[in-house]
Amino acid sequence: MKLFTGAEVAGRKVLITGAARGIGAALARQLHAHGASVALLGLEPNQLAEVAAECGDAPWRYCDVGDPAQVERVVGTLVAELGGLDVVVANAGVAKQLALLGGDPSVLEQTLTVNVLGVYYTLRAAGPHICHPGGYALIVSSLAAAVNLPLAGAYSASKAGAEVLGHTLRNEIRHTGAKVGVAYFAELDTDMTTRGFGTAAARSILGRSTVSGVAPLGPAIDAVERAIARRKRQVVAPWWVAAVLPVRPIAQRVIDIALRRGVAGALDIARSEDAPFTTEQPSRPRRMERHV
Repeated sequence: MKLFTGAEVAGRKVLITGAARGIGAALARQLHAHGASVALLGLEPNQLAEVAAECGDAPWRYCDVGDPAQVERVVGTLVAELGGLDVVVANAGVAKQLALLGGDPSVLEQTLTVNVLGVYYTLRAAGPHICHPGGYALIVSSLAAAVNLPLAGAYSASKAGAEVLGHTLRNEIRHTGAKVGVAYFAELDTDMTTRGFGTAAARSILGRSTVSGVAPLGPAIDAVERAIARRKRQVVAPWWVAAVLPVRPIAQRVIDIALRRGVAGALDIARSEDAPFTTEQPSRPRRMERHV
């Protein structure tokens, strides 16, 4: 196998959503360090400006990926500033616990808006620019798309939707020479993991841990960089996620048995706990209200 050095991404023009922190920020820094040109968008202007400065004053814009007109405009502007596009990384995502019965339906609506519609809007705006030989789209899904935890139904449903968008787009743009990958991560050392599992309801089931333990971010970013360089179909982190994906029903059964105790109490806590989204969201009209 050819040794990966990082030089393979040099010269690539890469657009990254959700780039203010976590996976997006770390990926932007590493790609820039290895010679790629990056453009960044996200919801946190101060953090985005800092990351952009560390990436050679990379172009960046505030953008709510749940707003299709805004996404279309911002992506067009950033692609023009990059002088074209080779790669789009649809990384922006959000999570918040939800008891499906008795919980706030707006949590599901907001999560789907960002994690499914936001991915679609991103791909719709950036896709035509990467539809060329050498083009690549990477959709950040999650192990949660395959193995579903109590209180994480909104997140799991959204990441399953993102996974489906990735597989569908792969077939729809294959004739252009472009390729599509889907990334599946377990609990990585990011703010999303800390905030998502840091609620009273989650602790009542898991204690002060996560399901599989928090994995370091560095190997995941290395895996994503390799995927971009080689336009890979699938990216996983940690490594063992690759073994879980083909046996989803078995893994789900294990989770069902392992976590059955304490769920009832956790649901009671979740219905009254004011847990925030892992990233503060802009004000949006509720989808239910749009049809009233």
